[in-house]
This record gives sequence, structure tokens and C-alpha cells, in this order.
Amino acid sequence: MKKFSPLFFLALGCQAQGHYKTIGTIERLDPAIDAIIEKDAKIEIIAEGFDWSEGPLWLESQQLLLFSDVPANTIYKWTEKKGKEVYLTPSGYTGTEKRGGETGSNGLLLDPQGRLVLCQHGNRQMARMNAPLDQPAPRFIPIASQFQDKKLNSPNDAVFNSAGELYFTDPPYGLEKNMKDPKKEIPFQGVYKVDPQGEVILLTDSISRPNGIAIFPGGKKILIANSDPNKPYIYQYELDDAGTLKNASIFFDAGSQAPSRKGLPDGLKIDSRNNVFATGPGGVYIFDGQGKWLGRIHLENAASNCALTADEKTLFITNDMYVLRVKMR
Repeated sequence: MKKFSPLFFLALGCQAQGHYKTIGTIERLDPAIDAIIEKDAKIEIIAEGFDWSEGPLWLESQQLLLFSDVPANTIYKWTEKKGKEVYLTPSGYTGTEKRGGETGSNGLLLDPQGRLVLCQHGNRQMARMNAPLDQPAPRFIPIASQFQDKKLNSPNDAVFNSAGELYFTDPPYGLEKNMKDPKKEIPFQGVYKVDPQGEVILLTDSISRPNGIAIFPGGKKILIANSDPNKPYIYQYELDDAGTLKNASIFFDAGSQAPSRKGLPDGLKIDSRNNVFATGPGGVYIFDGQGKWLGRIHLENAASNCALTADEKTLFITNDMYVLRVKMR
């Protein structure tokens, strides 16, 4: 039988009473951040013990958080009342052939009809769960699995635009041997769009490790994070009327931060006021809509993604083995 220290039971007792351990600090680089994050806000550990937590998604209708543990091929749910529980397994790989690597789901989102959509590393596809949100089951309908008859790498993160079109990134992280995997069929790492007819359209093949993706309110600009240590950038593109990318620029260059802090540009979210919450070296960076760096939620371990509640008063962060919560304004 596994033995637990007294501190373990103390932590459980504290969480049962609604009190959580805290970590990290909030760096305030510009006074404007005070209108975004409470001055006395704490960074709470609400769940822990994961291999690599990713893809947080708040379900307002059920008042719960979903998130992936990618290597464990599992989606967990978290509620204030019950803490963490298994929600869905397997989540990203349903094959029978035994394999290693990061096989589970990564990014999670809801489609315009409120159905769960998953970036599936192991199955190498964008898929929709063919089951109600409150009765999850590992039944999946592919949305995008190929480009020009070649298998995708491993979809990582995704977002819907206001017209219901799906945009997603496709780095190699879910392949067992990454870039050198013999099963890799596409020579580049693409960013794609799925049009209303289900066609997979390549938007760009020039980003070396496309990762997090988010569209600004109004639908005229999009951000794409590049998790490449040699090019640790967040790119910004304009979206034309056809929903394609134009006029690329660098929204943020994390190069000066990357060598000394854990993490790279990864998942990101944009709130209704155009504030950007972007994971990167040392935690979660907060920018205004013009790219001004306002502050950072500084974390020791690498952060992978974040999610906001519907009222934007709570930010959840997937942080390696942890899931965190920060109260906002």
C-alpha cells in the first residue's frame, strides 16, 4: 500500500474546506494590469499529480473545468465541490497498437452547437466527441484528419471563428519520434482551416512549431504561438474576408526570456476587452490588444495553456503537473 505523508492529508483537508496551496508571483509591469487582475490575487493549485496538463476548457453550463493530461491519454474534470475526477479515457488515442509518446488529447473547445471538440495527438486528427457533455464516451467523429491525402501530424490547439469555421495548428509533438518519426507524412508543420464543406485548407506552412491559436474579438486578427526555442515568437496575422492570413508580424518575441525560464510560447486566450493571456517562458504573459506587455503570472514550471470563465473573472492555467486558478477583476 502506498504511504502518504501527513502533509498530503493536510493538503486534502485544506482543499476540502475550499483552501488551496498557492505558488508563484504576479509581476506588474504596467499599472493597467491592476484593472485585469486583483491586487491581492493568489495563484492557487486546485489540482495536481498530472504528467503534463493541457487544453483547459471551462463549461459554464455545468460549472466545471475540463483539461487534458496528454501522456495519460485522459481528460479530467474539476469542480469546486469534488475536485478532480476522470472525465474521459481514452481521449486522444483509440488505436490497438501499443505506442509511446504524447498520445492523448491536447486542446479542447466547444463547437457552435456546444459539442466537445478535441485535438487528438494519438489519432492525429481534429475530432468531435459523439456523446453529450454530461455523459462522455470515447466515441469520436473526425472533423479533419488529412491534408491532400496525407495524414496530419498531431493537431495541438484550435479555435472557431464567428462563422463557425475551425482553425487549428499541427506541430509534431504527438508523433512518437517527433520530427524524425517515420510515420510523419507531411514535411511541414501547418496551420489549417476547415471550411463549411469540411475541406481542410492550409493557411501557412512557414511557422516551425505552430502551437497556441486565438482570434481577437471582431475576427480581424489572429495570434499563433510558435513553440520553437530558436524562434520563440507569437505571430499576429490579419484575417481577410475569406478568413485567410495576411500581413504577418511578430506580436511578441520571447527570446530574451526563453534561456533562463521554463516554457515556450504555447497556448493563449483573448478576452472580450482584447487582453491577451499567453503562456511562455516563466508563466503567463498578459498583454493589451496592441501587444503592450502589462505583466506576468510568474511560475516556476512550464505553463501550457489557460482558460477564462464566461464572466472572465477567473483564469485557469495548466502548469505541467498542476492546474491553477487566479481571480481576475
